[in-house]
Amino acid sequence: MKASIVTKSVLALLLAAGVSACNQNKTETKPAAATTAATAASAPEIVYINQDSLVTKYEYIKDMDKRLGDKAKAAQGDVQSRQQAIQREVAEYQKNAATMSADQRQATEQRLQRKGQEFQQYQQNAGAQVQSDQVNEQTKLYEKLVEFTKAYAKEKGYKMVLTTQKGNATMLYGDPSLDVTAEVVKRLNDAYAKEKK
Repeated sequence: MKASIVTKSVLALLLAAGVSACNQNKTETKPAAATTAATAASAPEIVYINQDSLVTKYEYIKDMDKRLGDKAKAAQGDVQSRQQAIQREVAEYQKNAATMSADQRQATEQRLQRKGQEFQQYQQNAGAQVQSDQVNEQTKLYEKLVEFTKAYAKEKGYKMVLTTQKGNATMLYGDPSLDVTAEVVKRLNDAYAKEKK
């Protein structure tokens, strides 16, 4: 009888421990299921922006490209007109060189050489200015996009925002549900439209 009481006690303890363990598994299962459902319902932590679409659809970039193109054309036009003026002077000199005295030829050649050197310096400076304008505009664009992306990611709860670009092998695939390009472009264009006013 003692054995049966001990056996019953051990069985009762094992049964209690088993029920307790089952209850623990059930409580652990519920939070895990709830966590999975909450994770599925919440926003992803990593999203991406299609850089090609951003470049073609963001109005600021279109305006920036136009500004830079206009500056480059103006600089090129100015350089060409200066070059043509020097070429006309050289042609005029070549036409009249035979009738000039040696002193006149030497003075004219020195003046034309000086003008040629000044023109080359001007041409280099104009090219450097165009490049400097491009770098400044691109830096401004980069800073604008970084500032926007930080605020956007914080608002949406994203931990990382990547970019993808055709031909760039850093991101080979991204699930289309993680592509936030359309919303980003819309918000950027809305903000830029307000800035322009």
